[in-house]
Amino acid sequence: MNSRLKYLVVSTSTCVMLLLVLGTVLGRSASTDRPYPQLGVYTEVLHRIKSEYVEEPDMKSVTLGALNGLLESIDPFASYLNADQYKDYLKNKDARKAGVGLVLAKKFGFVGIVGVVPGSPAAKAGLATNDMLETINGVATRDMPLAYAKLLLEGDPGSGVEMTVVRVRRPEPQKIKLTRADVTYPPVTSKMLADNIGYIDPQTLAPGKVHEVAAAVESLQRQGATKLILDLRNCAIGDPEEGIALANLFLNKGEITYLQGQKVPRKDFEAEASKDITNLPLVVITNRGTADGSEIAAGALMDDKRADVVGERTYGDASLRKALTMDDGGAIILSIAKYYSPDGKAIQDVGVTPETVLSEPESQVELDENGEPIPETPDQVEKNKQQQEDPLLKKAIEISNGHKAA
Repeated sequence: MNSRLKYLVVSTSTCVMLLLVLGTVLGRSASTDRPYPQLGVYTEVLHRIKSEYVEEPDMKSVTLGALNGLLESIDPFASYLNADQYKDYLKNKDARKAGVGLVLAKKFGFVGIVGVVPGSPAAKAGLATNDMLETINGVATRDMPLAYAKLLLEGDPGSGVEMTVVRVRRPEPQKIKLTRADVTYPPVTSKMLADNIGYIDPQTLAPGKVHEVAAAVESLQRQGATKLILDLRNCAIGDPEEGIALANLFLNKGEITYLQGQKVPRKDFEAEASKDITNLPLVVITNRGTADGSEIAAGALMDDKRADVVGERTYGDASLRKALTMDDGGAIILSIAKYYSPDGKAIQDVGVTPETVLSEPESQVELDENGEPIPETPDQVEKNKQQQEDPLLKKAIEISNGHKAA
């Protein structure tokens, strides 16, 4: 079965599970005596599969696939872990191990890439947002718990990990070998552009990076910047708290975000005037790799009319997650509350859509016959930079130049 057909099958089964979920919700609303009538439908489907399918199926695999499909249909960051997997998860979740620099989510039943840490082994191999991992060390990721996939990618520094990747721009799977390394987060970069425009690229919102952004803003203002561009493209590392802190650097009032769930009461996060450091006109750039904390910042700055946002719709990842233990010793890692933009949209559901929507070109990385990235010489890197036009930055500069200096 080729990859496209696989994804069609998985997508169809996911849709079926979504219909079951909706049926459950509707059924629950329609009847207080029978809170989950659609479970009867699900039981009958399982019975029909077992008794009528062309060959007797492995019901354990069928049930596991159904559970993962159910979770993915409502939460792409959820995981179901059996008792053994959950023990491994608890044992290793706080351990500091080498990795390849990937932020992951479930997509079409497989493990998809949300973002890549700049300078990491995954970044050097050209992996990008929306690429999908079909296998990890020979193990298929279909119906693999997301938390377990993350564990498989971690290990000792210098050890290798093999993956089969389906890229957005290449329909057939591609084998890639990466060497695990201690992933470090790059520093915030900034520079002065023409027309007194200060440019800031955080790259990540890892702890401490918001302070670096603040220092960069203050430095650019001392250099004479009259306008600012904040580049949040591919910024997928950073908790919601970091995104709230980033937005507050540019806001002296207004709501930044709020958190709310079925059993989590609404909590509002308002801008504090004492944390605002600049009133310069601001343009924010986003793309499909903008996720989590950076999405919260982009949504707040746009909805509060503090910044113009240009680029692509963001990924959609901003929630509070919790491991819910089960009677058999397993657990479900599930979003129990979502962060909302000031206009009331759940960021995890819809992302943040810029006022000026513009796509950016795909980058390419060449691999050798063993599936390992071919390193570029410094001359090649510089030549590629000169040849590649950055339409999003160009548009951000155009918008920025339309602003009056503060």
